[in-house]
Formats: sequence, structure tokens, C-alpha cells
Amino acid sequence: MFPKWVADRTKSKVVKQSDIPASDAALQAVRQRCRSFVSRRALWSAGASALPVFGVDIAVDIHLLSGLIEDINAEFGLTPEQIDGLHPKRKVATYSVIVAAGSTFVGRVVTRELLLKILMRSGVKVVTKNATRLVPIAGQMVSAAIGYSAFRAIGNHHIEACTKVAEELLKISPIED
Repeated sequence: MFPKWVADRTKSKVVKQSDIPASDAALQAVRQRCRSFVSRRALWSAGASALPVFGVDIAVDIHLLSGLIEDINAEFGLTPEQIDGLHPKRKVATYSVIVAAGSTFVGRVVTRELLLKILMRSGVKVVTKNATRLVPIAGQMVSAAIGYSAFRAIGNHHIEACTKVAEELLKISPIED
């Protein structure tokens, strides 16, 4: 149903400290890669939003967002598995930075319930998107545009949260094993 890149996930990957971006240049490269992930998947979200069937867009958004969040976390070296593979002192420092940043998804396992809450937070967009769908063609285009922009906003916000955490981790000196 979805292309191969949607199904591909980094699972159970053993990660070393070197997998977390170690310089500003590496961090910016990861950030750009993640932005391309967001753009591609936002197009899929827009396509689902354009369908005149209620509920399909939310199901697709949940599926796409869960994979996107996991992939972004993996790119930044911030999945729960990657963090657990760090030196204990580095692990504590990483979780401290994540808590200080106040992010919802960084370093956490993403559940459907959590994603549904996030999507429902933007309830006005969901209602507007569903209402515009009732107008033939033009309404579907507006619904797709709203779906695209909402998906990109959530994805880009998560990239910025991961970037903030990674920048703080760069300031902390590496811990020797």
C-alpha cells in the first residue's frame, strides 16, 4: 500500500556515541535529510486528505507520523534503543536535556494514542479539513493543502526539538567508556 521507504524503519539498531551528530555540520546535514523526509511524507498526507472518504486521512496521518517520528529520532541518534546504548553517564545527560527541552516525541516510543492526541490538538484544522471536503474538487484541494501544512508543521517542529537536544548534547564534553 505504501512505498518501501515508508515501511523501512531502523529497528533494534545498536548505536554508538558516534551515531549522534558530533559536529554542527553533521547536525545540519541530518536536519536537511529529515526535512526531506517530512516533505515527502507530507505529500502522502495531502493525497490522503484529498480523498473524499472521512477517516482515511487520520489513519494515514497516524501511520505516516509514527514512522516519521521514529525515523527522525533515529537520524539524530535519539531513539530509546540508541539512548540505552550510550554510556550510563551520557544516557543520564541525554535524558536530562530531553526533559529540559520539553519535547513530546524525542527519545520516546511513539504510540498511536499519543499521535492521535497530537492530531486532535490541531482540532480546528481537522474540522476545517473535513468541512472543506464536502465542496467538490475545490474543497478537496483545500483539504489537501491543510493536511500538507499541518503534517509539515508537526514534522518540522519535531526536527527543531531534536536539533535543540542535539545542540545541547554537543556542548557537553564526550564521556569516555
